[in-house]
Parts: sequence; structure tokens; C-alpha cells
Amino acid sequence: MSTIKLSILFLLSFPIFSIAQQKTSERKGEFYFSWGYNKEWYTNSNVKVNQPSLNNNYTLNSVHSHDHIGWDEGLFSIPISIPQYNYRLGYFFNRKKGLALEINFDHTKHIITDAQPIRLTGVLNGKQTDSTINFSEGNGFYYYLNNGANFLLFNIVKRWNWQESKTGNFKIDALGKAGIGPLIPHVQNSFFGKANDPGFQIGGWNMGLEAGVRATFYKHVYLEFTNKLDYARYSNLKVYQGTAKQAFGTYELILSLGYTMPAGKKVQQ
Repeated sequence: MSTIKLSILFLLSFPIFSIAQQKTSERKGEFYFSWGYNKEWYTNSNVKVNQPSLNNNYTLNSVHSHDHIGWDEGLFSIPISIPQYNYRLGYFFNRKKGLALEINFDHTKHIITDAQPIRLTGVLNGKQTDSTINFSEGNGFYYYLNNGANFLLFNIVKRWNWQESKTGNFKIDALGKAGIGPLIPHVQNSFFGKANDPGFQIGGWNMGLEAGVRATFYKHVYLEFTNKLDYARYSNLKVYQGTAKQAFGTYELILSLGYTMPAGKKVQQ
């Protein structure tokens, strides 16, 4: 009887032992980096210009702007940082729950469209004015954030797994991102023929929401396509003898190529 009992105990314990042996350990975190390019559409906006020494404090009302994508002009014939580019640097601190922190940078270009009539209201040369100007470079007017409107965001990221192959070599994830951060514009402009000294500066803040899909190949290389909404408020932008401020919304399409790899301490799965 004791021999039978021992045999039963052995048989009962064998599956448990097998399951224990099958347990694996994986890295808790995941590091990733991507580089890509983008396309933007902007809302109309007001540009408020204050030049105290010139007795000017006026507003350019409801101006129309556009981007300058650059990669349609020969992506491989110019440096990769000249077109509208973007990069992402992130870390999934909890792979199981799909939560990450991300540095999210978009090099976007914002240009007030040339040869458009713009209503100008406020004080010009010390006098009240309400008039229409032809905003064009030929008339001494231009306004470029052409080396970048430059959105920098610190994002929280959530990932949802949609599909994954049996081998794990191909998977599709959905992504949601939200964040806030500073603006780093490159300001170049001219009003009434008076040009500023162009350059980079910290010039306000922005917040954004981003959603998209990521397709990962052989566990490391991925292609990511996202849609993004951004709201930016620029302030203290340098103009001749003064400053300007402006706020606008942006809709972006973004395509990126990236690399991901496990990181952090190992945990039992």
C-alpha cells in the first residue's frame, strides 16, 4: 500500500514540476528609439506684435499658414535633418501593462502664406488703425518658423496588443500618447521691411495627443504610423525692436522607423 501511495504522489507532483520548469524570465522594461517624417496642417491664428520703441502694438488677424515638408524635394539628396523630421525616445517601465515615458520631438515648419491680404488692427506708429495689408515678401513682410516651430513633449504612453504571430516575430500594437512641454522655435520675420535677427529660442509651451499603430518585425524593428493633435502657445518671439505672440492648433501625420529592445531587471513570467 505504501508503494502505491508513493507512486500516486509522484504522478501528482510530476505536472507541477513540469510547469515550474516551464516558467521563464523576461525583462520588465523596454527601450525604444525612432526617427521619421511628418506632414502638418495649421489652424488660422492671430499674430500680436508689440514694438514699444516704435509705438506699435498691433494684431495680424486670422492669418493662414502652411508647412514645408521638404522630404518631397529629394529626401536622399539633402541632410536628413533638413525636412520636417521627428524622433521618439522612450522606455516602457512596465511591459505587461504597456506603460511608457517618452521624449517626443517634432521638427515642424510654420510659414505665413505669402501674398495674402491680412487685416491689421491696433496701434501703428502711435495711431489707431484698422486696415488691410498685402502680406508678401515683396512688400517687406514675411514670417517663418522655417527652421522649426519645434514641438517638444514629455509623454505618457499606453500600448495595447492587437495581433501577434505564433512565433512572436510579427505583432501589431495600438498606441495612445499624451503630453506637455516647451516650444523651441527658430524665429525669422520682417514687418514693414524691418527684419529681426533670426535664431532659436525657448518660446512658450504646447500640449499634444497622439494615436496610431506600430508593426514590429522580428521583435526589434518597427514601423509606426500616428495621427497627432497639438496646441501651441508661442510667446516673446523676437521681432524687430519688440516681441510677438501667437497660438495655433496643428494636425499631424507621422511615419517613423524605430528599434526596440528589452531592458531592466528580469521578472518571472
